[in-house]
Amino acid sequence: MKICVSASTNSLEAPVDPRFGRCPYFMIVDSETLQFEAVPNMASGAMSGAGIQAAQTIASRGVKVLITGNVGPNAFQALSAAGIKIVTGVSGTVRDVIERYKRGELKETGAPTVGGHFGMGAGRGRGQGQRRWRP
Repeated sequence: MKICVSASTNSLEAPVDPRFGRCPYFMIVDSETLQFEAVPNMASGAMSGAGIQAAQTIASRGVKVLITGNVGPNAFQALSAAGIKIVTGVSGTVRDVIERYKRGELKETGAPTVGGHFGMGAGRGRGQGQRRWRP
């Protein structure tokens, strides 16, 4: 079974990134062999729609389970529509969370864990920069 983990770097020893739609990498791991594919998240810098684009990326690779820190409402809906089980609230390394999932220690979530635009970080926003007062 293919499991995707949102990751900070491209190895099994990478920390889980708490942001699904804006993580740097998707680690797609075969749960039986631990063979993996590190997929750069091309949506991480998107101004909007990162969660939906990220969901489409992993769905197109046949992922059955997503393990991440948090997932927003749009990504949650897209992942659910694709039949992907979602596990949130995890931390540790990619290898660690895969093993914990296989042992039944991680449970599927039934709802988004953050609001929209989570994880956009400094320097990004919704176009509401400083406004100058003019008489």
